[in-house]
Amino acid sequence: MIVKEWCMYCGECAGVCPRNLIEVREISLNFNEKECKDCQICLQVCPVQALEKRND
Repeated sequence: MIVKEWCMYCGECAGVCPRNLIEVREISLNFNEKECKDCQICLQVCPVQALEKRND
């Protein structure tokens, strides 16, 4: 997952992650990509579209 610089760290993405893989801190967002099942719910709820799927 790519986190854009305009992320507000509001926690919306962390609140909807069904696997609890996103941790929001004051000025950072930690994401456990290895455990992600690619449901993309976090992308859908971000109010500023600050998350982007990584294409590896």
